[in-house]
Amino acid sequence: MVRTWSLAALAVGFWLLSAFGQSRPDALGLDAPAGQFSAARAAAVLGRILPDQKPHPAGSAEAEQVRARILKELAALGVGAHTQSGMSCYVSPRNNFLPCGTVTNIIAEVSRGSGKAVLLMAHSDSVAAGPGAGDDSSGVAILLETLRALKERAPSGGNHPVVALFTDGEEADLLGAAFYLRDPKAREAIGAVINVEARGNQGPSYLFQTSSGNGRLIDLYAQSVSHYATSSLYQEIYRRLPNDTDLTPMLGLGVPAMNFAFIGNFAQYHTPLDRRENLDPQSLQQQGEAALGVADRLQHADLAQLKSGDAIYLDVLGRWLPRLAARWALPLSIACFVLIALAGLWSGERAGWRRGVLAAAVPPLLLAACVGMGFLLHGLAAWISGQADPSFAHPVWLRLSLAFGAFAPAIFLARKACAITCWLWFAGLAIVCALWAPGLAPYFLFPSLVAAPLLLATIHKGRTAALFVAALAALTVWIGLNQGGEAIGGLRMHPLFMVSAGFGLLALLPLLQTARSKYSCLVSLLAALVLAVVAGFQPAYSDKAPERLNLRYAEMDGKAFWLADPVLHLPASLRAAADFSHLPQPVADFGSFYVAPAGRAHFPAPHVTAHREGGDVTLDIDAPGDGFILLLPKNVQSQAVRLNDLGSRAAKPLAGIGCATPDCSHARLTLQLGAKDKGVLTLLAYRYGLPPESARLLQARPPQAVPSQSGDRTLLVTKIAMPAR
Repeated sequence: MVRTWSLAALAVGFWLLSAFGQSRPDALGLDAPAGQFSAARAAAVLGRILPDQKPHPAGSAEAEQVRARILKELAALGVGAHTQSGMSCYVSPRNNFLPCGTVTNIIAEVSRGSGKAVLLMAHSDSVAAGPGAGDDSSGVAILLETLRALKERAPSGGNHPVVALFTDGEEADLLGAAFYLRDPKAREAIGAVINVEARGNQGPSYLFQTSSGNGRLIDLYAQSVSHYATSSLYQEIYRRLPNDTDLTPMLGLGVPAMNFAFIGNFAQYHTPLDRRENLDPQSLQQQGEAALGVADRLQHADLAQLKSGDAIYLDVLGRWLPRLAARWALPLSIACFVLIALAGLWSGERAGWRRGVLAAAVPPLLLAACVGMGFLLHGLAAWISGQADPSFAHPVWLRLSLAFGAFAPAIFLARKACAITCWLWFAGLAIVCALWAPGLAPYFLFPSLVAAPLLLATIHKGRTAALFVAALAALTVWIGLNQGGEAIGGLRMHPLFMVSAGFGLLALLPLLQTARSKYSCLVSLLAALVLAVVAGFQPAYSDKAPERLNLRYAEMDGKAFWLADPVLHLPASLRAAADFSHLPQPVADFGSFYVAPAGRAHFPAPHVTAHREGGDVTLDIDAPGDGFILLLPKNVQSQAVRLNDLGSRAAKPLAGIGCATPDCSHARLTLQLGAKDKGVLTLLAYRYGLPPESARLLQARPPQAVPSQSGDRTLLVTKIAMPAR
């Protein structure tokens, strides 16, 4: 039993080391050397550009005020800047919604040089629900402090010009970045791009995305910073997520590009809690050091020489960055597989085919059991809590439950495990990943590179020590991923937690095999169940980690309604304030909501005049407010759109078109349709905020619930029959 729980303590120790032992910089003060990045100076800049901490979405008066403050900061630095304004639409190849709006970018020419420019980017707008101190006013402040330090380091500049782009309309779907690229001269001048983002307000600053052919770019990153936070796996994951940043349209240029963000404390992201006082100074410092260090090297680099093959890599506790050219992943994985197989063959151990088959089945059985336990324990906590994400505010109890839940099947299956078989699975999966998901390959290959020679060298003696050292390598990468991966989506993404824990424990199975612990499996299982019950009795949300719950006032067909987001359980205080439906109901083709009557409509309805010429349907829209969304029926196959004087063509038939700025209240929209396209269009004109009569509802929303993303809105809905051809 001592060995069993000692190995469990070892795994927990690696988790704690990953959580609290990461190499991160100390936040430097106002007195830091002028050529270094200082979080205190960046925080002071942030206080000046966001003094009132108000939301400032694209097109708002608050956004204009933020731009004026940024221009003032640039002038104080002696950096020339100008604005670039106009209507923009961004056509995403993977999206069937076309966003548009009028944006105003700030373009700052930081230093002169020859050749193509190094472009530094952050976006100046926020979502409507929150002040955006993290996303992305922190990025703006980081860039301003970076520009100051760059000028201090090299007053006359480097080999390449440095340009800072403060985009507008990123939250409205990358409108500012797309608008910048519409200028052929500006587009051709770009030689490399650094984008500074945030998806939270704490934690390490991750290099989570790069341009393709990133081998030398990763080398440059390793030479530029002292504290690493990156992995080729992040690139694999991000590529498959429906998320985009301003770097997305830039990647089409084929130039070296890097995307940095801190993602800790997602609970406050895009909410009113995204405030300056909630920002982690260490996150500012690490992100700033990365932006400054990489920008400084890029401005002196031969940018053409940075294009190379891809790399596979991961950081180890922020201190080391082992990396290999991706082309080596497959041959090295095959070599590890062969060496481990030879270590098994030459050891002289022989087992019957039944035992061999069972040993080969143990690793997938362990992973399946871990995932199954995750669903069981999370489901139990959710059932008791009555919430889909029971650990959102208090994750520690469910985290412990999942840890015990993963350890229980590991103890049970260890009796049938075989060291060689376990490590053959690692090497075999490294081969699979090298072929189909190279970014994931180092998580299997790097431990296999440690295990293979050790197993081969200890055929006759010392096998236990070899297995222990190899297990340390696996625990380092997999428990590190387990701890860091929680920041992506919390324990609601328990399969990620359990799979990463399972692979870490897989390396411990041969060591657990010799442990004699009759009751340890049962103890671990009971502990997992008890902790899941405890987790279920914790409040799912708190004032620091609140539930996201937008309220809307909508008018349609002469009637008014209150709409609340379709959360699992609408708070009783809101039900007491309005007669909301028992279950969410579909509303006008734009979603399902809890619905309550709010009397008769009293706002002027949007006015739309529609006429048709051949395949073109033109809508003259008069809808005062902050923007509109036009929803198309499913049978309409429109891909070409013209908004005022700007034409756009989507990659797939559109489900909707939006204009996210107030000037769209008077717009002409032309849809190019097929000969047989007909139906009814739905126009949603919206205004940020709720009418005065909402005061009772706003007071009834509990402090453990807040608006998020687009926030509370007033919606005026009208239907438009498409004219016959």
